[in-house]
Amino acid sequence: MVLIAALRALPSILHGAALRLLVKTLVLTLLLFGLLAVALWAGLHALRLHYGWGGGAGWGDWGERAATLLVMIGAGWLLFRATAMAVMGLFADDIIEAIEQDDYPHVVARPVGWARSARFALRSVGRTIGWNLLALPFYVALLVTGIGTIGLFLALNAYLLGRDMADMVEPRHPTLLPLSRSSRWLMGLVSALAFLVPVANLLAPIFSAAMAVHMLLGRKTKP
Repeated sequence: MVLIAALRALPSILHGAALRLLVKTLVLTLLLFGLLAVALWAGLHALRLHYGWGGGAGWGDWGERAATLLVMIGAGWLLFRATAMAVMGLFADDIIEAIEQDDYPHVVARPVGWARSARFALRSVGRTIGWNLLALPFYVALLVTGIGTIGLFLALNAYLLGRDMADMVEPRHPTLLPLSRSSRWLMGLVSALAFLVPVANLLAPIFSAAMAVHMLLGRKTKP
């Protein structure tokens, strides 16, 4: 079922509503990361001036930039997926409604509203950051295994993504049976793998939302 839903979600990436949502998601996500980088650099600069760190010949400035870059690389690895999914969650109704109208016109959905979407986005970010921070020591410890870190990362984030994706679509259809835990996890695993692929990770939020629609509604395609 998850493979069928994933294949059916691929054409949705080219949908007009998906492209508009992609632009919104990328612009807002990059803006948030840009603001984070500026705030981080400003904080490091203030600390350096306060404590007199760094030497002459611009070494202090280079240190600030290097530290900011390293932290942002780590933040990007940890937060890009959470931020992109949360931002997309604010506007997910656009693509979800478009797919429902095109592929499941007989299904009546209940709009969830902006307030609910905002709560979803905040919960999504909180869960993702919280659980990944808790898992961080294990990520580091498993580096010696070669594949342990990526395995744990995929397993944990498959669960988190599966929950996020289900939360996007299930409230719109309260009369339908919710997705099973195994379906959620498998759906989340496909999404987590998409986020690991360069370039494809930019499309992963849209792909994930489309796949969630097909996972839930694809079980019943006739009125």
